[in-house]
Amino acid sequence: MKIRFLTLLAAFSMLFLIACGGTAPAEPVVEEEPVVEEVVEEPAEEEVMEEEPVEEEVMEEEEPMEEMAPSIAEIAAGDETFSTLVTALTAAGLVETLSGEGEFTVFAPTDDAFAALPEGTVESLLEDPEGALTQVLLYHVVDGTVMAETVVGLEAATTLQGEDVAISVVDGSVFLNETVQVVTTDIEASNGVIHVIDGVILPPSMSAEEEMEEMEEPTMSIAEIAAGDENFSTLVTALDAAGLVDTLAGEGEFTVFAPTNDAFAALPEGTVESLLEDPEGALTWVLLYHVVDGTVLAETVVGLESATTLQGEDVAISVVDGNVFLNETVQVVTTDIKATNGVIHVIDGVILPSSMSAGEEEMEGEEMMEEPTMSIAEIAAADESFSTLVAALDAAGLVETLAGEGEFTVFAPTNDAFDALPEGTVESLLEDPEGALTQVLLYHVVDGVVLAEAVVELEAATTLQGSDVTISVVDGNVFLNETIQVVVTDIKATNGVIHVIDGVLVPELE
Repeated sequence: MKIRFLTLLAAFSMLFLIACGGTAPAEPVVEEEPVVEEVVEEPAEEEVMEEEPVEEEVMEEEEPMEEMAPSIAEIAAGDETFSTLVTALTAAGLVETLSGEGEFTVFAPTDDAFAALPEGTVESLLEDPEGALTQVLLYHVVDGTVMAETVVGLEAATTLQGEDVAISVVDGSVFLNETVQVVTTDIEASNGVIHVIDGVILPPSMSAEEEMEEMEEPTMSIAEIAAGDENFSTLVTALDAAGLVDTLAGEGEFTVFAPTNDAFAALPEGTVESLLEDPEGALTWVLLYHVVDGTVLAETVVGLESATTLQGEDVAISVVDGNVFLNETVQVVTTDIKATNGVIHVIDGVILPSSMSAGEEEMEGEEMMEEPTMSIAEIAAADESFSTLVAALDAAGLVETLAGEGEFTVFAPTNDAFDALPEGTVESLLEDPEGALTQVLLYHVVDGVVLAEAVVELEAATTLQGSDVTISVVDGNVFLNETIQVVVTDIKATNGVIHVIDGVLVPELE
């Protein structure tokens, strides 16, 4: 508008001069042009125009920053210095927790922090993801967003694990539990904040020393641990007499409920001596009733109602006022003594299988086992480890025979022995109860009572099936037909005796 006005003004002046009869000089017109250029503030308009997109850029930058803020888990996953932490969180199933809604403060150990732990510690934690690992990780997390300016004013903070982590400030540096330093603070996430620490912190209930002891690889077998502890001298004597030392010193995984010397001493007078006089029979039977296959730690034991022992029968488990009892009366007093081949739980009494009429009031020295009350068939029916044998005897119509009068020696295969047969064998035998099944079962029975002390002197024994079974002794172990081992002997019945074997004997069938 200024330009048009000035232009009209100039034109009007020229007309005025002409009208007055003068000649309009060119100079004034030319001189007015710079005035026009000075009045036109084009640069100012350009500056105004440039300011508008600046405001738009600011608006565009602020909105996506809020929407795309990563979670704690995402920040950790995107930082190589937290790779071990991320692996641990994944194993413990905590990634989703730290990725989702909520507000958390995480004291995050670096890879170097994990690497500084004693050798094998991380691996050991990862092997127990729902237990020790989760406990340790949750001890690094506090509910809510606690920024550094607040942390420095605290003496402690309660973690999601349930216990407090101590906080102290020394020379301007923040320490957790006095030794672990906070090295980076206030890494903000969409669901909280991360403070980086230079060590792994453990809750007081899992003090570093105790945790390391638990994680140390055991160096001694069950037998070696027992032999090295004077409290188990009677147990070691019994194991030695029964020939079970090598078993509990060798390969495999076992859980042993180990009676102390006091436990054996609490038995009626003469009981231990009586057991030691029958090492391959009653003693072995009692000792195997204290052993469970596999490693069953205390945390698992408390969740069980019973456990099947190597003797074949179950031991009942109950928890009363936080204490674990076996068969209602024998208490577990010490747990989780780890060995290279399993674990020991110490008990304050000797437990006896139900087939031995185990009540202490019935235990009077040698009379404890010398008067059996059940037949061969009844003993087998009462023991779950012989359920397949009982089914076979029933199908073949032999239950009454082994429940009635007479004297028999039965080499009894366990369920595991039948399971070891080629697939379909048991089913095939059961389909021919009066033929092949009966022949196989009678091949396990010898006429008369042949106790272990007599068996070891024989080279063969004639079975009710008609064929002989060969007998050999190798390194103190008895084998039938060279390959089937006798694992328990002299289980006495009213009509004979049972010797337990680890395989099924098969005669030559026509």
